[in-house]
Amino acid sequence: MKNSLEIIKKAEKDLHGIFEEIEEIRDYNQEKVLNAFIENRVAPEHFYTVSGYGHDDIGREVLDKVFADVFKAEKALVRIHFASGTHTLACCLFGNLRPGDKLISVVGSPYDTMQEVIGTLGDDETKEDSLIAHGIIYEEVPLKNNDVDLTGIANAVDENTTMVLIQRSKGYSTRKSLSIETIGKICEIVKRKNPDCICFVDNCYGEFVDSKEPLEVGADLIAGSLIKNPGGGIVEAGGYIAGKSRLVDRSANRLTAPGIGCEGGAMFNQHRLIFQGLFMAPSVVSDAVKGAILAAKIFEEIGYDSYPKFNEKRTDIIQNIIFNAPEPLEEFCRTIQSFSPVNGYVTPIPEYIPGYEDKVIMAGGTFIEGSTIELSADGPIRPPYVAYMQGGLNYAHVKIALKKFLEKIDN
Repeated sequence: MKNSLEIIKKAEKDLHGIFEEIEEIRDYNQEKVLNAFIENRVAPEHFYTVSGYGHDDIGREVLDKVFADVFKAEKALVRIHFASGTHTLACCLFGNLRPGDKLISVVGSPYDTMQEVIGTLGDDETKEDSLIAHGIIYEEVPLKNNDVDLTGIANAVDENTTMVLIQRSKGYSTRKSLSIETIGKICEIVKRKNPDCICFVDNCYGEFVDSKEPLEVGADLIAGSLIKNPGGGIVEAGGYIAGKSRLVDRSANRLTAPGIGCEGGAMFNQHRLIFQGLFMAPSVVSDAVKGAILAAKIFEEIGYDSYPKFNEKRTDIIQNIIFNAPEPLEEFCRTIQSFSPVNGYVTPIPEYIPGYEDKVIMAGGTFIEGSTIELSADGPIRPPYVAYMQGGLNYAHVKIALKKFLEKIDN
């Protein structure tokens, strides 16, 4: 095999034009974020916090407004109280669905943790607390040729459909992640069949990868995690919800309580980090995307089946590598772990994790636990044994890790 540095240099040369396009998206999104800060007059007093009930927190109010402007929403809810992306999504679902309402996942089965929220996976105790146990009717539109079935969606949605769940990123599956254009087509089809149906997009891993967000193409509600893209790699916890005011308010009532909604909740001195993380996010996401594209190019060069392909349009930060056996999947994750800034000496092993049906191996030497905007790789121990590589606080780190991986397999 060629010298690892030569392989990377050649790949970078071939990718020069594609990288320029990614940087144009970065610049557009950075200006959009900057304008939201300026328009909302963000100032040092918005970094201060209040205690107790969290009443009259001007920093929290401005933070919500900045996020709403960035994502083109009527309203946004940005809170550290969300334990995870799944928790954030669950608040949207439980907040806006009532017994007898119908929810349709229009991109096949959602990822494992969401299936437990819905009630199609999990033990008996978990299922007792699920949407289905609360009287929500749930259906799925299966994938067609491992891709979204637009005709199937048109046939499934009717006047009784209350909400459709649109998962932008592929999760632990081999389908394509949804482009903004495809999300727009789905919303158009749904609204044509039922104008009152809520189009809810799980936006995790997708923020700032494109120059538009789902609310700009017809979605009513979006949600995501602050330890993924929009936190810029420095936010310690939390999530966001954005969209139509009434839908956000209902979600807030689920997070707190009716009568409190968006108006309560001390933020524990986290305002500045969240503001700063959002400001950094377009550049961090751009570097992560460039790292994923470099990985796709290199894996193709050395004979791995990897996707998206290096020259495909991106809609999230995830790169799939198919190993077709558990051993190479585990070895890849261990290699990524060994070149992480935190816990680089630790050897990851497959283990059962709450919310997942299969054992999962996770390489995550991250500054913030579970942060997938930082370079990480993981995958369930099930066929076809796919590694899901994502993140990278800077392009140089991804490049170094890939170089070390090439050196390792060459020995």
